[in-house]
Amino acid sequence: MVRIASTQWSAISEQRRRLLAAGSGVVAASLLPGMAWAQVWPSKTIRIIAAQAPGSSNDATGRAFADYFSSKLGVPVVVENRPGGLGMIAAEAVARSAPDGHTFLITLHSQMAQAPVLLKKPPIDTSKDLVPVGSIGVGPVVAVVHKDLPVRNLKELIELARKRPVSVGNYAIGSGWQLMLTKLAAQTGAQFTIVNYKGTGAMLMDLHGGQIEVGAGSLAGMGAGVQSGAVRPVVIIIGNRSSKLPGIPTWVDAGFTGPAFEDLAECNMLLGPAGTPPAVIDRMARLIHDSVTDSVRVKAVREQLAADDIPLTGIPLQQFIHRTWTSYRTLTRELGLTVD
Repeated sequence: MVRIASTQWSAISEQRRRLLAAGSGVVAASLLPGMAWAQVWPSKTIRIIAAQAPGSSNDATGRAFADYFSSKLGVPVVVENRPGGLGMIAAEAVARSAPDGHTFLITLHSQMAQAPVLLKKPPIDTSKDLVPVGSIGVGPVVAVVHKDLPVRNLKELIELARKRPVSVGNYAIGSGWQLMLTKLAAQTGAQFTIVNYKGTGAMLMDLHGGQIEVGAGSLAGMGAGVQSGAVRPVVIIIGNRSSKLPGIPTWVDAGFTGPAFEDLAECNMLLGPAGTPPAVIDRMARLIHDSVTDSVRVKAVREQLAADDIPLTGIPLQQFIHRTWTSYRTLTRELGLTVD
């Protein structure tokens, strides 16, 4: 660890006090050496703004992170849900906040990928106004049908949708699920009426109630319905086969290949406003990495999700973003999807 001599620290502290007195707290923070800034952070409650509603893997992961971060950083960490607007309501709130390490966004990374191509005038540039901290997988994402729908597998679902429109819930506009459905319809002639929701929770209520016939989501939301028989799984749309979904195929298993069915990974990503001190980003990234083995609550969420990935930070995270965001945006443009 780099050690700062007492005389140096006194000079730094005096400089910081003078700048703060002049009303330039954020500027002062940016002038401090990285290690010095890390030593005075955090100084107040940290907010994690979740882009999806309660009942989603995004919310569950955010709250598990908050519990672990608080125990390690010694300050309260709270989660605020601000769903809607393709994740931009939450994302803009974070991007416009002070880059002092006390406000972060947790979101489905697909929404940050999609905003520039789905929205005519996105309120922020997700590639420039936010800085990625780390990502963690959502486990297998599964498509399910309502128990009363007379289909038992993907083949029968497609056959039914060729005969008449089938209503399908979409947990987020521009999701990989929406792109897959659109591609599936184009390839098979199936008819899907897509109903967009602000997260998994509201979609599940309508799915279990029979207002929609098909839905998709992580096991955080879908698991209880699958176990109770309220819904039946037909295909794993993201991720690998799972022991929690015995006999359920992936797209490739079912004979569907190509970018729409193989490249659209999903994860929950933590981001901060651009300009957040690198020392803070590094510290939060290490906490994300450590949480999967050190946090009982994070481990419980991952067990529920059947997630077994290694969190991505640093260069691997940047590589993941470049690969997947490119695929999302290319497919969206090819399919002509936009937000009405």
